[in-house]
Amino acid sequence: MEIKRENTKNLFADLKEPYISILIGARQVGKTFLLKKIQARAQSMGLKTAFFDLEQPNISNQFNKTDEELVELIINSGDVIFIDEFHYLQNASHIFKAIYDQGTKVKIFASGSSSFAIHKHLKESLAGRKSLYKIFPCSLTELSQVIKKDPLEHYCLYGGLPGLIHVEGKEKKQKLLVDILQSYILKDIKSLVKEENITAFNNLLYLLAQQQGSVVTTAKLAKEVGLTAKTIEAYLEILAQTYVNFPIYSFSLNFGNELKKSKKYYLYDLGIRNTLLKNFSPLKERKDAGAIIESYVFLQLNQKQTPETALRFWRLKDGAEVDFIWVKNQKPYPIEVKTSCKKGEIPKGITAFLKRYPETEKAYIVNKNITDELKYNKTTIFFKRWQEAASIPSEI
Repeated sequence: MEIKRENTKNLFADLKEPYISILIGARQVGKTFLLKKIQARAQSMGLKTAFFDLEQPNISNQFNKTDEELVELIINSGDVIFIDEFHYLQNASHIFKAIYDQGTKVKIFASGSSSFAIHKHLKESLAGRKSLYKIFPCSLTELSQVIKKDPLEHYCLYGGLPGLIHVEGKEKKQKLLVDILQSYILKDIKSLVKEENITAFNNLLYLLAQQQGSVVTTAKLAKEVGLTAKTIEAYLEILAQTYVNFPIYSFSLNFGNELKKSKKYYLYDLGIRNTLLKNFSPLKERKDAGAIIESYVFLQLNQKQTPETALRFWRLKDGAEVDFIWVKNQKPYPIEVKTSCKKGEIPKGITAFLKRYPETEKAYIVNKNITDELKYNKTTIFFKRWQEAASIPSEI
């Protein structure tokens, strides 16, 4: 059964738009699949298409031309052009800009996974000429189209990488995850990290997986890995820019006793995290079950971010904390994730936050099985089941 990705509708609509449509995301999140789906839709509309995968040597050789020759090649290849892994194309932004500014009817869809190269290409030359889509692993809703038996358990153990969902058998799933992880290290990282530091970089990945969801400092990571804090910061930036590890910052309106410069980190996929930790035990047997569920909620919320929103966490120096703060139009909405809770019981972190921010309109407690609603002063507090986490942003 084919997975219907939630962003397909918007991508199909882009066929009628003149700007360059760019899909970015980590490896194996389904960018090529989406390009192929759009190509099929374009062909069904009677449009002539061409697909160029720049990781293929024979295709790459075709693009070994001057910028002017490449512009002519692309314009003459069809009505809708697909360029996979476009960051291998030198001067891509100049070429796309030239095609766009000529006013031709050629539509371009391009994808890439190396954000450093992508940002280098895009710069300011495509301002107002591009539409950017961040592609993530499948959400729980998307995964549930195929995995009917306890999809949340599957998601927490094997993640949401679409190529993995149709693979049957634990050993095959785990092997594929190992292959994907090694592919990332070899293809995306080797050129960005000094050869002698590859082992240290792998150790950093392991520490991030182990401490996922915890407040960590670069100084502490540097001490454990054996590199300088400056190098660790550079590696964390590489992980962020290649969409493998997402930092979230603390929320603060400058009240005393609030952490202001701290960060938490979440890897982009729970299957990759479990691969790094070499642990695929069932959720009920895991000592880190709380961290896994919190990470799952982060991954659902992270996909819902828009230009008017931000995702933060909140913590006081005395230890009171809220797992996530969804900020929309600068208004905070606390979200606490619990592996267990009692009906009507409000976590201490939520009450501590509401005392500091009494004008908060809504708060959420994401838990295993309670659905409820109650008032705390001016705030409406909603109890949501784990499976409903992705619906929270649409309710705010």
